[in-house]
Amino acid sequence: MNCFSQKVTNSQESISQQTQLDQICGSKQLFCDRYEILQILGRGGFGVTFLAKNTLLPGTPLCVIKQLCPKTINPQSWQRACMRFEKEAKTLAQLGSHSQIPMLLDYFQAKGEFYLVQEYVRGLTLAKEVRRTGPKGEASVKQFLQELLPVLQYLHKHCVIHRDIKPQNLLRCEDDGRVVLIDFGAVKEQLVNQVANTNFIGTRGFAPPEQFSLHPVYASDIYALGITCIYMLTGKSPLEFDYDLNTGEICWQKEVNISNSFAQVLGKMVKINLDERFKTANEVITALGNQSYLPTLANCLTNQKLNNKSITQHENSDVYVPPVARTANAIRKWRARLNEAKL
Repeated sequence: MNCFSQKVTNSQESISQQTQLDQICGSKQLFCDRYEILQILGRGGFGVTFLAKNTLLPGTPLCVIKQLCPKTINPQSWQRACMRFEKEAKTLAQLGSHSQIPMLLDYFQAKGEFYLVQEYVRGLTLAKEVRRTGPKGEASVKQFLQELLPVLQYLHKHCVIHRDIKPQNLLRCEDDGRVVLIDFGAVKEQLVNQVANTNFIGTRGFAPPEQFSLHPVYASDIYALGITCIYMLTGKSPLEFDYDLNTGEICWQKEVNISNSFAQVLGKMVKINLDERFKTANEVITALGNQSYLPTLANCLTNQKLNNKSITQHENSDVYVPPVARTANAIRKWRARLNEAKL
């Protein structure tokens, strides 16, 4: 990794550097003596993202260069930006060891701007995928959740909140079909902090209220993931739905054709009230496992009522009891306890 200089540059130099990258895009001129800039992948308020080739490595592999542009002439702000950028880049480097997070290849500062170089993942975002092929079914969305929830577990274990989970930031890898989470907002937030009095990162409709109040928690990512699932099921942005005036939640239930059990899981993921929402990714995984497992076992239950005496005798006897029967008895007891608790 390259060290940072701490000299202050004015905004005109930053703008000229951005223009220079735009100008060399598509040419054979190299950036930092190694990167051939092929095309612009995206442009936003925080900077520009380019697709590039590293000409110094065998095979000239593709990579993504993210150019982040803090506009400040204050020496102390610049030093803070350098320190924060380096800290956040190191965090991204640690996270990149996960197969569903793009690996950070390099980071450096040049002429008043910061650069991240990351692994290029070839594929379509879920937003483009849904636009091309239409909304997904329940089975497909459940599979998506089973793939992505462990990624949230991994992030939260490392004390990182993504804060901008949405279909545009989820890529389906063309090579092996895995879902990859991209565009971490942590670095951008720290840089924006130098020129604004807010550290909000997120997307309207996908970010929950506590995130707009600048108090994101792990459950904020769960909310955004739930809204993403609703988008996959309907093809609609959250801003296209009506809102419940009492709760502030989007009215999505009538737009989908899914099982009641799965609807309950999604409903709890997108609760506005934090106390009613899943707190951790592990809670969602457990709920998904239970709701897919219990209906199957329920089919094994007999319609005949068994009194407690017969069940006790059955369990205490030396007669072999098949696993399905033992599980069915356990479910009966569990349901009985639930009913007693409700009373």
